[in-house]
Amino acid sequence: MRTTLGILALGSCLFIQPAVAAEAVNVYSSRGEALIKPVLDKFTAASGIEVNLITGKSKALMQRMTAEGRNSPADLLLTVDAGNLVAAQQAGLFQSAGSDVLDERIPANLRDPDRHWYGLSQRARVMIYNSEAVDPSTLNSYESLVEPEWKNRICVRSSSNIYNQSLLASIISHSDIATGEAWAKGVRENMARKPQGNDRAQIAAVAAGECDVAIVNSYYLGIMLNGDDADQLKAAQAVTLFYPNQDNRGTHVNISGAGVSKHAPNKDNAIALLEFLASDESQQWYAENNNEYPAVADVPMSETVASWGQFKADDIAVVKFGELNAEAVRTFDRAGWE
Repeated sequence: MRTTLGILALGSCLFIQPAVAAEAVNVYSSRGEALIKPVLDKFTAASGIEVNLITGKSKALMQRMTAEGRNSPADLLLTVDAGNLVAAQQAGLFQSAGSDVLDERIPANLRDPDRHWYGLSQRARVMIYNSEAVDPSTLNSYESLVEPEWKNRICVRSSSNIYNQSLLASIISHSDIATGEAWAKGVRENMARKPQGNDRAQIAAVAAGECDVAIVNSYYLGIMLNGDDADQLKAAQAVTLFYPNQDNRGTHVNISGAGVSKHAPNKDNAIALLEFLASDESQQWYAENNNEYPAVADVPMSETVASWGQFKADDIAVVKFGELNAEAVRTFDRAGWE
């Protein structure tokens, strides 16, 4: 049954207000429509359940759900980074609504132990370097970027970015706060410029020679290599990807994921959609179209991602990124990382 949709603008987000439907599921997503709607359409075709999609920034969507309270039409919140998923959980926006299918398919370290949310795709936080300026044998770990040889050579985005906060949270989790603060200070002192722009901007800066190495999420390189923007393609072709920490704990890996909202009016449909997103078909779609790593084992990577080679991933429980988020933010502040 197809619903009638109304449009509501709120802040920087454009919301589609769903009317009541007999068989529907209402998804609030911080992922852009192009990155999620095709697979949602596949779910509708397979199940007959209509998906009403609302997109916006993570914080705006969570604020909306909080304001709506028990009257929220949201059935599922889909967002990026375990830090955001834990924040939503701590705000009371999720309910424990797992399934045996999800518990079997999604590895334990990629989901909430109490089944409030599940990881659906993975992205590695890697180094991008200029092969004309950097000997790859000099690259090693995140921690090695504090060495004097990297003075004025590093590009990275702001500490307000959740991806950097989760990376620092992982470093703190593996060591301690003092080590995390020393790392943040060391990287700040070695930056080639003030933090600015998104991950694609860091890749472009390396290609342009503004810096020699950058810290970015892997899938941005894949998007640039496979997109329609000629300038981004040229920049992506001019850099090389490196997986840090292969001699110890492995490269930092985070997730995109989703959880069933606390007041979901269509809880069963929300769980059915989650299970569909964890299916081989959906995982393959994520891999091919978003250049992310599947959350489900044995689902193949895209050709682009596979070309970067195999790597050792840090298997830390991603829930720790959210649990240590506040500490990571305070650590960045003390380190003077803008």
